[in-house]
Amino acid sequence: MRQKNSVNISPSSFRDPSGFLFWLDGILYRQVNVAYKADYDHLMGSGLYDALVSANLLLPHQEVNVEAPKLELAYKVIKPELIPFVSYPYEWCFSQLKNAALTTLRIQREALGFGMSLKDCSAYNIQFKKGKPILIDTLSFERYREGQPWVAYRQFCQHFLAPLTLMSHRDARLSQLSRIYIDGIPLDLASSLLPWRTWFTFSLLVHLHIHAKTQKHLANKRSVKKRYKVSRVGLLGILDSLEGAVRKQKWQHAGTEWADYYRDTNYSTNAFQHKKAVVAEFLDRLNPRTVWDLGANVGIFSRFASDKGIQTISFDVDAAAVEKNYLECIARGDTNILPLLLDLTNPSSGIGWRNRERMSLEERGPADTVLALALIHHLAIVNNLPLAKIAEFLSDICTSLIIEFVPKNDTQVQRLLSTREDIFSEYTQAAFELELERYFTIESCVKIEDSERTLYLMRKRQV
Repeated sequence: MRQKNSVNISPSSFRDPSGFLFWLDGILYRQVNVAYKADYDHLMGSGLYDALVSANLLLPHQEVNVEAPKLELAYKVIKPELIPFVSYPYEWCFSQLKNAALTTLRIQREALGFGMSLKDCSAYNIQFKKGKPILIDTLSFERYREGQPWVAYRQFCQHFLAPLTLMSHRDARLSQLSRIYIDGIPLDLASSLLPWRTWFTFSLLVHLHIHAKTQKHLANKRSVKKRYKVSRVGLLGILDSLEGAVRKQKWQHAGTEWADYYRDTNYSTNAFQHKKAVVAEFLDRLNPRTVWDLGANVGIFSRFASDKGIQTISFDVDAAAVEKNYLECIARGDTNILPLLLDLTNPSSGIGWRNRERMSLEERGPADTVLALALIHHLAIVNNLPLAKIAEFLSDICTSLIIEFVPKNDTQVQRLLSTREDIFSEYTQAAFELELERYFTIESCVKIEDSERTLYLMRKRQV
């Protein structure tokens, strides 16, 4: 937990000499260093800041009279608007990453019109606010100098174009390379993994394959004497080419078990309607500000929370389900749901320098309420997780819980057991309640009509 009444410099904000984020009395601030004075003044005075904020492309901030943590370096202190939930590129579906890439290019194009350019194109500088990608790093801009190449070009290709192309032409699971390569997927690796047909697409040939070979060639040089110049028109041409390359990337996911889950459910119409009604009633009783829906699939029950104005993070392990959920959010104009990719058996951990640059899932909690619907039997039987471990994990990430128990005689559980030996003698409703009650108080349990399943409302015990 962040300590109040003390300065705590963010462990994710130390690489940029222009400034850094810090917490003071539970409030997030950013110190702008003297080294960034001229660029900051241009950003604010040129009209670029106002244009980007008005277009919901840049996170707004206020200049505040707060003592800077490193006074000898400080020019100003600003207070940025807080993002409700921080997510990372390896947790995004294909279309989220694609929209983040297009937003980045749009910002760069806008910046050039005001005499500035992005010096930093890290995908980690993009977050989702009310369902849309937005730049959160105010200090990512520098004054544009005619003839200067775009310094963030390689970074854009590594953070956006490479993973998008790999997902489109090879496998969506390759997005997880971004979890390994925090500075972006190396272009030589991306080039080696891509099929030969991508060499015949001009934009991919230039921005990935030739770019990778040029990088490798220059890496073997002791010094690069010649500095190439790129005119403003040339830079705009590069942006056009990158945008075209990004827009052409498509991911036509095949139907998966989870993306098509509700077509093959064993709920009767009456049972499913009853389950919806009970979940809605439990949410009304809890009235949470935040909900994490674990194993959300395409987000049907996430929308019960979001429709009540609750900030909802909709997690699922299946990339196709997350993609469907995200596209549905766009179609509905739903600004309260953030669909994210998450394997609960291997959730996002702290990564980067000292494993602190990017937060683990648990560090980004707890949520007020967790939905765990039709989930526990998968964790216990498919992944062989003891109920005690599941209960302990849930107690760490929420203060209240809406959870479903699916017994062994349920046809979906029988399907899971048909391909494995039944070694799960402790998977019983009594054991389930016993382990959960170590951390939670059961306030209500309702047997779903036309079903053997049970829904529970639980609140965490006060220590």
